[in-house]
Amino acid sequence: MDSLIIFLVLLGLGFVFGKLAESRHYRSIHVREQALVALPTISTKKPLGDHLPIQHSELVHGHVVISVDYFKQILAGLRNFFGGTIQSYETLLDRARREAILRMKERCPTANQILNLRLETSSISKGKGNRIGSVEVLAYGTAIYFQQTSSPHSHP
Repeated sequence: MDSLIIFLVLLGLGFVFGKLAESRHYRSIHVREQALVALPTISTKKPLGDHLPIQHSELVHGHVVISVDYFKQILAGLRNFFGGTIQSYETLLDRARREAILRMKERCPTANQILNLRLETSSISKGKGNRIGSVEVLAYGTAIYFQQTSSPHSHP
């Protein structure tokens, strides 16, 4: 009986601290997304709208590895048993994708646009039965910088 109580207490603590960490991460993502909202990131290969000639471009990337907590694994196991959507993994992947894109944008904050955005996702297995231990997401694209025009008032 003591073992069951200890297990339930640890499970409860895992749930509480996991939710706190997840909500803290979402707050950080939201603040950083607002700071970088002016940098368009698109999956097409052509720049948006009318623009000046491209001065230069560069490959940019961002990646993240996020560990799956035990509470999410237990919930996913129960959902696999009964069937249905595994929402605990959906939030994990959402955070990982958004974080990878943010890290990519943070590498080129002065770019005018990021084109050809691609996302690669992989799982890192561990333990018996190759259970998912972590999720890795790689975001990459082409940052482009347009030529700047000189203002007629900038000459002395």
